[in-house]
Amino acid sequence: MTVELNFYPKISRDSMNKVIITVLGHDRPGIVATVTRVLFEQDCNIENVSQTILQTEFSGSFIVSLPPDLQPGRFHEILTEALASLDMHVHIAPIATKTKAFQSKDSEPFVITTKGPDNKGLVAGISATIARYGVNITNLQAVFKGGDEPGKNIMIYEVDIPADIDQRSFYYELRETAESLALNISIQHRNIFETINRI
Repeated sequence: MTVELNFYPKISRDSMNKVIITVLGHDRPGIVATVTRVLFEQDCNIENVSQTILQTEFSGSFIVSLPPDLQPGRFHEILTEALASLDMHVHIAPIATKTKAFQSKDSEPFVITTKGPDNKGLVAGISATIARYGVNITNLQAVFKGGDEPGKNIMIYEVDIPADIDQRSFYYELRETAESLALNISIQHRNIFETINRI
């Protein structure tokens, strides 16, 4: 059983008690079922969920609204106890409801895909170029199985590209970075990417 000490600000009853819950640990059946059962029993509302398996490890994030009389600290105790038999790490942090999500103005969604030999620095190199142009990464999936076979080492970046950047220079520098890392790269509008992958 993992015990974590967390300190939370006192949230007033008349404010929205929104938190992000992170659950990490060795993958096994019943994790999502346990978390969502506790959320239901505590009268919580799930707003967003992202869950994945990284090799043998479970990683799940839940954005949840808690009822006004349930403080995050107490909820952490309840959820940790419920997940004790599964040996999961639980972290809960409050979300400022007045904070606006980052969103690029007049941006378009694109998908950048890279394939190539498994070497150190692949994600760092590509993401540095993306950041240099003010492009926001909204989702990243990377699978490295090792070796030189490109199909076994794939990175997929979902990004929002602002309309006011020099897109030609951005694409050129991305391709230069990929070439320096021995990566094959493709850049597609998300609508095109989704259409091709449905086929």
